[in-house]
Amino acid sequence: MRIHYAELKSGISRTPEFERKKLAQYAVNVGTKCGHGCLYCSTGAMLRMHKSFRQCGVNPFEFGYAILDPKTPQRVVRDAIRIQKRGLIQLCTTVDAWAPEAQEHQLGRKCLNAILSQPGWTVRILTKNAAVRSEFDLIEKYRDRVLVGLTITATPEINDIIEIIEPNASSIQDRMATMVEAAARGLRTYAMFCPLLPGIADSPEKIEQLIKFAVDCRVEEIFAEPVNPRASALRLCKEALDLWGYQKQAVAMEEIRHRSKWSHYVTELIQNVQRSVRKHSDIAKLRFLLYPSNLTSEDAAKIRKDDAGVIWLAKD
Repeated sequence: MRIHYAELKSGISRTPEFERKKLAQYAVNVGTKCGHGCLYCSTGAMLRMHKSFRQCGVNPFEFGYAILDPKTPQRVVRDAIRIQKRGLIQLCTTVDAWAPEAQEHQLGRKCLNAILSQPGWTVRILTKNAAVRSEFDLIEKYRDRVLVGLTITATPEINDIIEIIEPNASSIQDRMATMVEAAARGLRTYAMFCPLLPGIADSPEKIEQLIKFAVDCRVEEIFAEPVNPRASALRLCKEALDLWGYQKQAVAMEEIRHRSKWSHYVTELIQNVQRSVRKHSDIAKLRFLLYPSNLTSEDAAKIRKDDAGVIWLAKD
């Protein structure tokens, strides 16, 4: 993993898109490229014009490197004091504050401490790294102001597949164990099942297992999402799965590169998630994030007949 450093400008910034997703009003990000290296990640496409990639001489769509700014906590301290209209901050929205390179500088803990040192702020932690448990002592002091969430994209028995797609993230087992520990400590938790990949985590049985786990962790909200079909995400996942001999899962990835197949996958995924949430929890807790532009008109109409828990993120 090559580590690049680039100075960013923002500390705490407004995030209208994540507010629409009902995740947070504000964002803190500690860099522009995360070292977890998830093949489906859309951050490269989102931030491709950011000057940090030019400064570091790297391609935003490639992997094997990270870009971070160790001075981020200083700007977060400044903004946490300066901003008068306070609310919920997501740490982080485009990178991971507990990715290996960020851990070396304790960026997650420093940013968390900077935010919580000022009254009126609450924090939604989102990470794929079990290292966040190192901050539980700090979170316990502000337990009413912090939501703990670890992205869980599969059930533990297929962690070998997830390691191919999310090569530098913690194992599914470790992420789940960290969520269990957070709940046992009485911390506020929420579930993040994003994305639920085809052929990997979209079957009724897998979804049932994940929702039951979320309920056991006493989550306040349940977020779910299909994989984004844009850019090279599906191709990269398919090629990696093929390389390691997971042909069935690779075929599932290849199929949904076609609009009608992706639309059908999303429609079934929503129905399966809704069914399981209604069975084991409260449908009011569901937040299914949906960009509908690639849905067929037939599938969009089918979803709208029962869109409980669906957050429509673009005009259809």
